[in-house]
Amino acid sequence: MDCAKTINEAIKSSLAIIEQEREIEIISRRFGLNGHKETLEQIGEMLAITRERVRQLEKAILIRLRIAAEEDKIAGLAPAEKIFVRNLSEMGRVARTTSLATKILGHTPSEKEKAEFNFLAEISPLLSVLNENDKYYNAIGIAEYGDEKAIKGKVDKIVNLIKENSSTQQPVSLEELDEKLTYEHPSYIEAVARLSKQLASFNNQWGLAKWPTVNPKNIRDKIYVVLEENHKPMHFSEIAQAIGSSDFRRKNVTVQAIHNELIKDPRFVLIGRGIYALDSWGFEKGTVSEIITRILKDAGEEGMSRKDIVKHVLEKRKVKETTVLLNLQNKKLFKRVGKDHFVNA
Repeated sequence: MDCAKTINEAIKSSLAIIEQEREIEIISRRFGLNGHKETLEQIGEMLAITRERVRQLEKAILIRLRIAAEEDKIAGLAPAEKIFVRNLSEMGRVARTTSLATKILGHTPSEKEKAEFNFLAEISPLLSVLNENDKYYNAIGIAEYGDEKAIKGKVDKIVNLIKENSSTQQPVSLEELDEKLTYEHPSYIEAVARLSKQLASFNNQWGLAKWPTVNPKNIRDKIYVVLEENHKPMHFSEIAQAIGSSDFRRKNVTVQAIHNELIKDPRFVLIGRGIYALDSWGFEKGTVSEIITRILKDAGEEGMSRKDIVKHVLEKRKVKETTVLLNLQNKKLFKRVGKDHFVNA
């Protein structure tokens, strides 16, 4: 099926219902069917009528078109509706207009093509339109799953749930959202979440767009996401490889640049030769000797056994046991008390 041809036929059939040329001009210019969307003021100036009169005429024309669509009087509309509904069903019941048009047409749509999609959805009883503003992307949905107001409400509910993690900036999975929502399916939750300009996702984890955990914009934030995702300390070369094979934008960074950021950012802790961990994991900065000194200071006058010192250091640094034992032999720093206990010198 030639989807583009079917949609063009639906546009022609719909405009043919409008009898007056002036009214066709108003609708075409308001929706941008000629490639450029115009304001009420611009159309009013062109037609020498007031802004309010343009608004009234637009509203009346759309009402007539919707009635004609409901009564199946627009010959070419039904085939186009079928294409829209079938593709929306595969995309989670609702989708950004750009994404829907791309899927149907097979290419990134022009402004004119997006306008045509919005126009047909606006008059179709089977479809709903979400108009774009600062909070939402322009989108089209299957009407039985909600009108514009209902869609906005569902988007807002997801945003508010995610905002509960603002203090930690911990992303939320679709499964976690599904447990808290009564929406039909995780795929529908994802489709609705994609309509919000306030949200972003990375590796199926959702958060606020301003959180670096889901929308990393610089090298250090990308390093953080890689370490958080792997849940383990990594060598700086491994981190570089992970960034290079990721879905990040602008992922072509050098190993040296990554190493420099690891050194400068306090969120990252060097715990072995070139091996870094997140500060939040409990690892400590400093040399092995400095860590032993802190451990023994906390232990007090009784000191601590060699075995326990090794255990505590290995919890905080990724080094060999022999490295800890060698550092313990520094008599300027550590003093043996009893058979197997040490204190700070």
